Amino acid sequence: MPINPQIVGKKLNPLEYVYQNHDVILYALGIGAGAAEDELKFVYENELQVLPTFGVIPPFPALTSIIGLEGVDINLAMLLHGEQYLELYQPIPVEGKLTSYPKVAALYDKGKGALIEIEVVTKDEKEEPLFLNRFGVFIRGEGGFGGEKGPEPGFIPPEREPDKIVSLPTLPQQALLYRLSGDLNPLHADPAFAAMGGFPKPILHGLCTMGFACRAVLREYCNNDPAKFKAMKVRFSRHLFPGERIVTEMWQEESDRVIIRSKSAERGEFCLTNAAVWLNP
Repeated sequence: MPINPQIVGKKLNPLEYVYQNHDVILYALGIGAGAAEDELKFVYENELQVLPTFGVIPPFPALTSIIGLEGVDINLAMLLHGEQYLELYQPIPVEGKLTSYPKVAALYDKGKGALIEIEVVTKDEKEEPLFLNRFGVFIRGEGGFGGEKGPEPGFIPPEREPDKIVSLPTLPQQALLYRLSGDLNPLHADPAFAAMGGFPKPILHGLCTMGFACRAVLREYCNNDPAKFKAMKVRFSRHLFPGERIVTEMWQEESDRVIIRSKSAERGEFCLTNAAVWLNP
């Protein structure tokens, strides 16, 4: 088997990330913020605030850090970003020097593939934890080795109409904006590369759609206050094309948790499923 189960618990190299307020603003523009006046605080340096899902940016290189790791012999083309969990311990500062500490947290047998979970704690210069990420990396063709299947995805919407629905537009060049925050995969920019992957044109980053869904919840349940965001879990089910509208449906089943799912308005296909956002009081 190309993936050795003994990789679980393996610590990966720390990742440094230095950023300024313009990086925060660029990220916010990359996930569509700024068109509405109540989002000006996310894209203007005067009293700037940081959107919670910016927390996926500093540790992002951990997603592919398993490539070349002893015990992992896989084809990069078979790697998919399947799931993401983000939890904030405190509001993200508008600038700073951060260090992320990744480790292999779990390995699951999903039948058609293997799911490697990479857990990353990101700390500030005082070594205070700022946020936690869990990247779910799905490796096609590496399942069936008899390992644990892992927990069920969960967060199934109730069988009733959503409590709230938000439809947000994406720009035709949305992926080109988002990639400037660090994910330079040509799948999101190069039509020829996208065609090799079976797509008629470049697709939007999954973490970009996650950011759009976060904005929808912030608007409807948090009065656009990032301090009310605690955590978010999503499963990347299908692709979405730049220029399509992202429709996010929301059900508040508990006072501190909103179940969500997001789809393309044009094609009706769900890009985010088995998803939830946890709220602070």
